[in-house]
Amino acid sequence: MRLTSSELDAHVAAFNRDGMVMLRGHFSKDVLTAWRAAFEPLLQAHIASEHDKPNRGTQRHYVTLPFAGLFADPAIHADPDVLAIVERVAGTAPVLCQLASDTPLRGSDYQPWHRDTPPLFEEWGRETPSFQLAVNFPLCDVTPENGPLETTLGTHVLEKNRVLAQIDSAQTAIESVAMQLGDVLIRDVRQIHRGTPNQTDQPRPMVVLGYSRRWLYRPEVHIRVPQATWDTLPAQSRQLLRFNPIVSDNGAPLDNYRQFAY
Repeated sequence: MRLTSSELDAHVAAFNRDGMVMLRGHFSKDVLTAWRAAFEPLLQAHIASEHDKPNRGTQRHYVTLPFAGLFADPAIHADPDVLAIVERVAGTAPVLCQLASDTPLRGSDYQPWHRDTPPLFEEWGRETPSFQLAVNFPLCDVTPENGPLETTLGTHVLEKNRVLAQIDSAQTAIESVAMQLGDVLIRDVRQIHRGTPNQTDQPRPMVVLGYSRRWLYRPEVHIRVPQATWDTLPAQSRQLLRFNPIVSDNGAPLDNYRQFAY
């Protein structure tokens, strides 16, 4: 069932206040269970290629997903309620620029507190309205034991060093974000957050879809869209992907997004 206009307004108000909003039970569990099965061999191949140098910290792996097959499902990347919130927060005609995952394994550690992007205008000395959003959804339940996101509310509009000082002095509350399969978290990438240790024997994959304002381009963050996938996409998906490269095959996506913490 679609969200009503008043429900969308309430979600956007919460987002603008807190820097994030949660849609509980929003995606089909059956669809995400199929994503989990398809993701497993990608994770194992990535772990084998990374050896002892995981790209997001000790035993923590960022895996770019191929935009093909079930990973290119418009019901996920063009979900009407998610897009309605994205557009109300970050403007009309957004660009879908990221499809990836973050997965801590047993032995992972706390990440440093960080943002996922630098400010648009560092010399300005204050934050702008939202310009890039991360839409996160797990491929399993996220519990206190398997590495939940820890975050801070309202810090997307605050100066970073001020927030870090408040965290150090316990003046800023820390939120641990538990999620169930099907939940969707929409957050401003400037919200100060960190990954936490996975203390279980099972990987904890979290998918991220990135949406930017229509004029923003970060060359290190993009989606390689196979021509065969592009040819089957509806018009709305093509509009979302309009600034991404169209490639000739379904090969493994290139991992250019190395610097992730700001």
